[in-house]
Amino acid sequence: MNLQQSFRLALKSLGASKLRSFLTMLGIIIGVAAVIIIVSLMSSLTNYVISTFEDMGANLITVSISGRGGNRSVSPEEMQELALDNPDIIGYISPSLSVPATAKVGNTNVTLQATGVNEYYDEIKQQTLQAGRSLFFTDINERSKNCVIGTYLVKELFDGQNPLEQTLSVNGVAFTVVGVLEETANSSSFGSDNALLIPYTTAKQIGRGNISTYSVSAATKDTIDAANDLLERFLLGKFDSDDYFTLIDQAAIIEELNKLIGMMTTMLVGIAAVSLLVGGIGVMNIMLVSVTERTREIGIRKSLGATPWDILGQFLVEACVTSGIGGIIGIGLGIGGASIAANLIGIPFTLSVPSILVAFSVSAAIGIGFGYFPARKASRLNPIDALRYE
Repeated sequence: MNLQQSFRLALKSLGASKLRSFLTMLGIIIGVAAVIIIVSLMSSLTNYVISTFEDMGANLITVSISGRGGNRSVSPEEMQELALDNPDIIGYISPSLSVPATAKVGNTNVTLQATGVNEYYDEIKQQTLQAGRSLFFTDINERSKNCVIGTYLVKELFDGQNPLEQTLSVNGVAFTVVGVLEETANSSSFGSDNALLIPYTTAKQIGRGNISTYSVSAATKDTIDAANDLLERFLLGKFDSDDYFTLIDQAAIIEELNKLIGMMTTMLVGIAAVSLLVGGIGVMNIMLVSVTERTREIGIRKSLGATPWDILGQFLVEACVTSGIGGIIGIGLGIGGASIAANLIGIPFTLSVPSILVAFSVSAAIGIGFGYFPARKASRLNPIDALRYE
């Protein structure tokens, strides 16, 4: 009997008992679908996280300084001079001074963290403007009362109307809105949509705090390591110890997140694979039942000249077809389920093609692995005993 005949007989056998065949496939269907959903969702999440961090500045390095007091400190001017002396390594540097603030227009107010920055901050963070302009050098130099706001503040304080050249109060100080950042998170209270950027020189007056954080962009992605080394040498020269400062770059954060998501994916896929194992056991059990039910058929075929290999091939093909069809159904359910889940979570859907190939290959392998024992049992039946079987 050739492979085509075995395949047709397998389909005929499955069609003769549809409910039993479906229940046999159920474990395979659930296992394959679960693997595809988990891997695709984790892939979608990984791409979303990487995209989010890149939007914040793919070359960003955050410098946090605890300092030693006295004359052992770093000024914004010294940091800026470091960037100007090494343009091939460092692109831009901006102080980043957070000030607890209450922004108020009329009787409406919003509590947030105002951020004191310089004119390079939008370049470092790769922020674009929806309207108006960013802060200029003159704003920093003259300690102006100009500010750039996010769309959340536009919605909350200005009822969605044009805020340019309008005035808002920040901790009792009147500021003029000169720019609006492009919307990034549906004007929610999280992220850059809830932003209030003011000159860092003005922030020092309002917050009465010292600058201990700098946002630095490497000249290119290839110079991130060189920029880290340069900043470390410069700060060690100031403080004599790395206990007084910390350097964190986006690339390192992304790498650690990828490792964490990878470990979570492996663990969850391992749990989902248990369903495939259970499905394989189900296939083996049903195939053993099928061999018992068709003992006389096996005896007749052997008495007509069928070899053990013919019998082995027939039942092995039937097991593979059963698990293969279950795998195809599982793939369809997995793709649909992953797409729906990604939409519900609110992240862009990314289909993991390797997970589909692996899941289907595993389902086929289960058919061969768990179907071999029943097929081997059928091929070894004595034709005389099989013909006498009732």
